[in-house]
Amino acid sequence: MSAATASTASPGPLPPAPAWLPGGQLQTIWPALFSRRHAPGRAPVWARERWATPDGDFIDVDRLQPRQNPAPGPQAPLLVIFHGLEGSSSSHYAQAFAERAEQLGWACALPHFRGCSGELNRAPRAYHSGDFEEIGWMLARLTQGREGPVHAVGVSLGGNALLRWAQESGEQAARQLRSIAAICAPLDLAAAGDAIGRGLNRRIYTPMFLRTMKPKALAKLAQHPGLFDAARLRAARDLREFDDVFTGPLHGFAGVDDYWRRASSRHRLAEIRVPALVINPLNDPFVPAGSLPAPHEAGRAVELWQPAHGGHVGFASGAWPGEVRTLPQRVCDWLQGRDMGLRADLRQDPLHG
Repeated sequence: MSAATASTASPGPLPPAPAWLPGGQLQTIWPALFSRRHAPGRAPVWARERWATPDGDFIDVDRLQPRQNPAPGPQAPLLVIFHGLEGSSSSHYAQAFAERAEQLGWACALPHFRGCSGELNRAPRAYHSGDFEEIGWMLARLTQGREGPVHAVGVSLGGNALLRWAQESGEQAARQLRSIAAICAPLDLAAAGDAIGRGLNRRIYTPMFLRTMKPKALAKLAQHPGLFDAARLRAARDLREFDDVFTGPLHGFAGVDDYWRRASSRHRLAEIRVPALVINPLNDPFVPAGSLPAPHEAGRAVELWQPAHGGHVGFASGAWPGEVRTLPQRVCDWLQGRDMGLRADLRQDPLHG
C-alpha cells in the first residue's frame, strides 16, 4: 500500500475457503482441531524463559529453537506472536507462524499473557483485550539490543491488544517495530462479546472459554482473598458477566461496559503510526461484519483485509483435512514487504505524533 493512497478494505491475497468446509462455524472449529499446522514430524520446538515483572510477577516467553545451523543472529528479523484468549505456543496459529518464521530464517518468540503458560501467575491481575502496557513491556524486552527488524503478529485478543499498544505508542511504535498484523481481532469488544453470548456461539464457545477461565479466576481468589465476589463469578453465564465481575475490575475498569469501550481499538485506528495489517473475515462468528471498520476509519498506516471466508482464526486451505499454513505465508510476506516509504511519509503527515 502506498502512503499516498488511502487504505482500502480488500479480500487480500488469501485463498477462498475449500468447498468441503462451508460456513464460518466449521471454518473456525475444524482448522483449530484437525487441519495441518506444520510439516509432518516438524512441530516447532520451543525453549522457555521466565521473566520477572516490575510488579513481582512473571511472564513466560517461548523462543523458537530452529533446526537450521547457525541459528538466526541479532541481525535476523524477529517475529513476535501475541496469542488469543486462553491461547499459548501450542495453539494452531502459533505453530503455523513459527514454522513460517523458521522457513524464512527469522527468530520467533511468543510471550504468554499471565496465567496462559500452564502456571497461575502471582499478582492480583490476569490479562485483557486492551493490555497495551503489558504488550509494551514485553516488546521493550524483546527488542532490546536487536539489530534486525522486528515484526509482531497479534491473534484475536492479542491482535486487539497489539493495536491498542500501537495507538498509545504513536511514533514510538514505528521506532520499535517494522510492521504489525492483527488477525481476527475483536476491534469492537462490545459487538464481539455480545456475539459470543448469542445463539450457537453461546452453546459452543462460551462454555469452552469459561471452562478454563472460571477455575483460573477462583484460583486467583484463593491467592488474594476478597479480590472479587466468588458467588457472582460462579453464576456468570457468559463473557459479559465474567468480564463484569473479574476482568474489568481487576484491571482498573469500572465494569464490563467501561472495559469493552476503553479497550476496543476500532475507533482509534487512524492514530496508528506503524505499518499495520488488520485481517477480519466477514464470516467470523465472533466478530460481526457490521462491527468492522470502513476504509476511511483505518488511517494511512493501516491496511484492511476483509475476506469473505476464514472463520475465526481458521483460514484452512487445500484438500481435506486442510492446512493453516497459507495465512502465515501471506502475512509474513506482507510484514517483510513494508518499505521505508510509508514510514517516511507518515513522519510528514500533519496528524503525525
